[in-house]
Amino acid sequence: MNDQTIWINIVKDDVDALRLLHNKYYHSMWLWASKLIQDDKTSEELVSDCFIKLWSHRKDIIIDRSLKSYIFFMLRNSLVSHIRSSRSQFMVGIDQLPDVPDEETINNLDFYAELYRAISKIPDQRRKILELAVFDSLTYREISSQLNISVNTVKTQMGRAYQFLKKELDPDHFILLHIVGPRGY
Repeated sequence: MNDQTIWINIVKDDVDALRLLHNKYYHSMWLWASKLIQDDKTSEELVSDCFIKLWSHRKDIIIDRSLKSYIFFMLRNSLVSHIRSSRSQFMVGIDQLPDVPDEETINNLDFYAELYRAISKIPDQRRKILELAVFDSLTYREISSQLNISVNTVKTQMGRAYQFLKKELDPDHFILLHIVGPRGY
């Protein structure tokens, strides 16, 4: 299940989706926090608090980039607050905390931000078809069945979506999107 689907389910009060998100990112968040404050127990508490806050405020949170970058940003803010409240205990100062963990700058946020902006301009039905094909890796037949439309409609809408994205995206980013694109039939 991709992060977007996980988030949609969390907003719909699905505790299993929260558990899935927790299992997916807890360890890397804990490693990052532990490395920065060098206190495993406090790191565990701060990471757990992020998931608790995410759940508590799920109806009010708007995630405009990626869920992954959002939860790391939450963790960074928690680390800053914790360091401020107990300065003398930690090796790292607030000014030394990175903005968010790098992990290829959280999967090349620039690419995802550009892609998100471009995809958000696509009409709803076409966008849904594109997301199912690219992000959920569904075939054209699976998409047509799920949306109750013909395979030819799916193919036409995918072609139009790709034409639009080709105009909107940096050529290198479009090539990357095309590589991870749909599986056809």
